[in-house]
Amino acid sequence: MDSREAEHGEAIRRRRECLLCTRRFTTLERVNQAVLWVVKRSAHREPFDRRKVIAGARAACKNRPVEPEQLEALAAAVERTAWSLGPEVQSEQVGLAVLEGLRELDEVASVRFASVYKGFEEVDDFARELGLLNKEATQHADGATGKPTRAKRGPSGQAGPAEPSGPAGRAGS
Repeated sequence: MDSREAEHGEAIRRRRECLLCTRRFTTLERVNQAVLWVVKRSAHREPFDRRKVIAGARAACKNRPVEPEQLEALAAAVERTAWSLGPEVQSEQVGLAVLEGLRELDEVASVRFASVYKGFEEVDDFARELGLLNKEATQHADGATGKPTRAKRGPSGQAGPAEPSGPAGRAGS
């Protein structure tokens, strides 16, 4: 009778009618894909679960300016990355993909996620992670000068115009 896309193109919803009793009903059809397996550190295997990625990212993004749609997109990107590695992926690879995606979304959330994922136990662990984050930030070159830049933070904590870092940059950077 009627067919429509459902679940963002991942399924087809069909409205049908029984030829014997003429009752109408709806079916939902999905492509049965191969299972993406995640191998844990203990060697235990479990199917990839996008909801777990979203839950972990959501916890890291609590009270941060990250929208649910961005978390959905992050989970989809992590799943695509995992599939590109094959039908079986190490949990460490999934965790690193989540961490990289969070770095692009929100640096604070990425440090929060890293603290749990990497099992931070001391303040030095946070300092090391922040050092890595700062190193990555200063490696992005300013197109006009070719010098590394670092965003200035105003009193509200919001990023302002970038300024050169290093010897010619701010003191104390």
